[in-house]
Amino acid sequence: MTPKFRLTLPTILASLLVCAPTLALAAPRVVDRVAALVNEEMIPLSEIYERAMPLLVQMEQEGKLSTDRRKAVLKAALEECIAERLLMAEQKSLGIEITDAEVDDAVDNVRRQNRMDAETFEKALQSQGMDMAAYREKLRQDLAAMRLITFKVRSKIKVSDEDIQAEYARMERESQSDFEVRARHIVIQVEKNAGEAAEKQALARAQELSRRAKAGEDFETLARTHSESASKEMGGDLGFFKRGDMVAAFERVAFAQAPGEISEPIRTPFGWHIIQTIERRARALPPLESLRSQIEDKLSRAQMQRQTEQYVAELRSKAEVVIKVDDLK
Repeated sequence: MTPKFRLTLPTILASLLVCAPTLALAAPRVVDRVAALVNEEMIPLSEIYERAMPLLVQMEQEGKLSTDRRKAVLKAALEECIAERLLMAEQKSLGIEITDAEVDDAVDNVRRQNRMDAETFEKALQSQGMDMAAYREKLRQDLAAMRLITFKVRSKIKVSDEDIQAEYARMERESQSDFEVRARHIVIQVEKNAGEAAEKQALARAQELSRRAKAGEDFETLARTHSESASKEMGGDLGFFKRGDMVAAFERVAFAQAPGEISEPIRTPFGWHIIQTIERRARALPPLESLRSQIEDKLSRAQMQRQTEQYVAELRSKAEVVIKVDDLK
């Protein structure tokens, strides 16, 4: 069975944060061609690859990039592009416009969330192949899509007290069967686009540190001395974290190890990690009232997502969409 992937629809402000590093992936040479037509508006194949690349990078890093999965990711990227074209057409027909001042506020908001000044922010954009003008235009499009969806969908979002209590009960059941772990780690960073020699050198350093820790050297001291992460000042201590807080490769090892166990080097987008699991504890769920607003927001966003997908499906049923690439059909 072909795996299915779902890219969030539409791309909204939260997806535009630029703090996460992007690794290089050996992208295929794309001879640009028309991937699809939406009411005779062209979607180029290169746009599909560009949109899919971050997820393809992640899956390749985790060793999950099969041919079927690659096709599924590209199809999901195409569907997102089609949805954006449909929403943009609706925005134009309804006269929805975003002012320069609104874009300015959005840029400032993203910079604050990423704790970057203007110069650092622009350099981060450039490192991902985007200049400020292109970024502002992307923000403008996403803000317009958000305004359209709010106008069309918001009135349909209703979260009852019964919905909140049911979700809290589900969270209680989940917390009883799950646990948190506390771990330390040592990080040997690998520069973006590092060559094979640099990658091997970083791995060799990580293997040596893992060997020394397993031989009995104090892990906390090794982390303070050799780790290339901000946590080195705390001896690599990350505190307690739950499933979903860390990247998948790191999480799998930290949760699988017994307390006191030390891992072999683990590769993540941030470099090579040696992980020491310190302790486990059952997850304690706070009382309902302290989580009520968080649960309501979560359920509202889930409803918004479903209603948005339904709205886009309605737009698509009225549009002429022609997919020109067989592998994307």
